[in-house]
Amino acid sequence: MNRRELRAARRADASGSGPTLEEREPARFPGAKGAFALFGEVLLTGLLVTVAGILVVTLPAALAAGIRHLRRYVNAEQSHVRTFWQDWRAALPGGLVVGIAAIALTLLLLLDIDLANSGALPGGPLISIVGWLGLVAGAVALLGAAGAWTPEHGWRGAVRGIPSALAADPVGALYLAAAAVLVGVMTWMLAPLIVAGLGCAAFAVVAVPARRGRR
Repeated sequence: MNRRELRAARRADASGSGPTLEEREPARFPGAKGAFALFGEVLLTGLLVTVAGILVVTLPAALAAGIRHLRRYVNAEQSHVRTFWQDWRAALPGGLVVGIAAIALTLLLLLDIDLANSGALPGGPLISIVGWLGLVAGAVALLGAAGAWTPEHGWRGAVRGIPSALAADPVGALYLAAAAVLVGVMTWMLAPLIVAGLGCAAFAVVAVPARRGRR
């Protein structure tokens, strides 16, 4: 084997796309072996999700496409940007319905929080806490549905599966809640940080099932 062939073999070995140079179990996620490259892909995914979800009502479709993009990347599959846009277009029709419902629920909860903080309602502090918890729960449900969406089963199956999926892994639901809070805090601190926040949220949806698989 000459030097060029050896370098090519080492690249194939490192990426998991070819035969290994020594006997060992293949990596579970061959595309995620480089931490810096993975971080860059998370940021790219956040940028794609931000652009595709800029109208807010299109955010569910953008999240679904971004999560599928990251899954392909960590599995060392084809993860071109054009594939992201193909998924986004496929997720958009039903995703608009989910987006409208999510916006309506968010506005209702924000109105409750505002009224509670104004002192117009009895038990205002408690109502405010319930409102914030409702916002986090809604964000977790949205992330769960976006992660479960596939072109074959659509949004209806993804939304129906949310309760059972969260009940099966309550700790994972807490991780998704932390990711949702992180997006909110980062956006509140500095609006452009929403790019990194959405990328991290999409990666959290991909990482939670991997955590369950290791147990």
